[in-house]
Amino acid sequence: MQAHFLAGKPVILTISATVITVLLQTAFVLCGFPTTLTLERAFPTNHHVELSELKDRDSLRHPASVASVVDFPVQGTYDPYRVGLYFTRVQLGSPPKEYFVQIDTGSDVLWVSCNSCKGCPRSSGLQLPIQFYDPSSSSTASLIYCSDQRCSLGTQASDSNCSGQNNQCSYTFQYGDGSGTSGFYVSDQIHLDTISGDSTLSNASASIVFGCSMSQTGDLTKTDRAVDGIFGFGQQGLSVIAQLSSQGVAPDAFSHCLVGNGAGGGILVLGQIMEPSMVYTPLIPSQPHYNINLLSISVNGHTLSIDPSMFATSTSRGGTIIDSGTTLAYLTEEAFDPFVDAITQSVSQSVRPLISKGNQCYLVTSSTPEIFPTVSLNFAGGASMVLRPQDYLLQQNSVGGAAVWCIGFQKIRGQGITILGDLVLKDRIVVYDLGGQRIGWANYDCTKSVNVSITSSGGRSEYVNAGQISGSASLQNTRCSLILVIFVALWLQLSVVIVVFS
Repeated sequence: MQAHFLAGKPVILTISATVITVLLQTAFVLCGFPTTLTLERAFPTNHHVELSELKDRDSLRHPASVASVVDFPVQGTYDPYRVGLYFTRVQLGSPPKEYFVQIDTGSDVLWVSCNSCKGCPRSSGLQLPIQFYDPSSSSTASLIYCSDQRCSLGTQASDSNCSGQNNQCSYTFQYGDGSGTSGFYVSDQIHLDTISGDSTLSNASASIVFGCSMSQTGDLTKTDRAVDGIFGFGQQGLSVIAQLSSQGVAPDAFSHCLVGNGAGGGILVLGQIMEPSMVYTPLIPSQPHYNINLLSISVNGHTLSIDPSMFATSTSRGGTIIDSGTTLAYLTEEAFDPFVDAITQSVSQSVRPLISKGNQCYLVTSSTPEIFPTVSLNFAGGASMVLRPQDYLLQQNSVGGAAVWCIGFQKIRGQGITILGDLVLKDRIVVYDLGGQRIGWANYDCTKSVNVSITSSGGRSEYVNAGQISGSASLQNTRCSLILVIFVALWLQLSVVIVVFS
């Protein structure tokens, strides 16, 4: 390409190249390069078109989208010896106020502690500022009454206080760990960081219904891991996902990628993270949770002798669910014992098995668990989730210089339920495609940025780079990407000038 351009006016191209070189060097300094960028060419290199034509062509190919990718910052870690949960930050009310809430795909409703909440923690071992929502201090807040049709969408809500038409719409939630909360519903503004189809970073707001917690019990009252509330990412009732999707603010899909190392954090976006190695399995319809069909478990390629009905969703069994609000993973008794036995037999010649605090553990001279086998969870549709040793083991302590690794999976009795929590969800992209009624995953380094798909009004898909855009560093990366787009545009314009005068 350079030889073709140089044939007519070598001086013009030399100046152009010099200018571009200086600009790029400036970008390297300002933007903290080197970094990783994904570039795709829309036209062959021998096609020379005006920048305006490129923009017009893009606008025709990608009509104005009905939704934008919404980005939430992620903090916390799966490690039960550190934080044991992942949480994000939401802005509610007018003027906006920030609240830290646990990410939970096992429940539906977003709720935060109200200013007169009973039993709510006033401090947090996570070093977070505990905030309390006050509807009277927000100019856009309004109460939800029983006569409001949105009240009936709260499928987990108690209707004991809805005998009259003017009563407030209330709720009572009970969680799997025995904790609970009750309160009333309000409508107010949620403020969002969004990325549109042209990768423009902006802010948006929408009116949503969420819970105002007046009382809390169980683990929710403890201060060691206290946050301001819970962000339910379920698909039923008053899910924020459903509310934003119905308003055209965000897609009917969301994704997370949870960092598994000690630093924790990760990515949480409304939209589908795209990755070539993604595999999908269908969601089981008409379920309150994200139920999927687990068919079998393999250890080192050998399928365990477990009746598949132990994993099935039925009227008598809870089935297999994906739940980011659960720290560990849980198997039914019928599946747990064969699973642990297979792990133990696989490493019996290399480690010393022992029981520690009721858990199956192993004394390992190596500081890493690579001697343990890989485990495969095999789902309907041919999708498998391959678990590394660190996806089912936890390092607990050390004895005489040897590491103690324990099975992180727990036995659950009497409920007929398998729960896949953060222990196995970390270090992989997980996509909840509600529109397509499927869940997908792929192993991924969750410290890297990601490409996210949103669906346009014409049914087409747009792809934007989302990554972790929240915070000054991420905002700088977005601005730097825009600078590069400008440089590419200048290059195209200079190329056209060279061809015209050649």
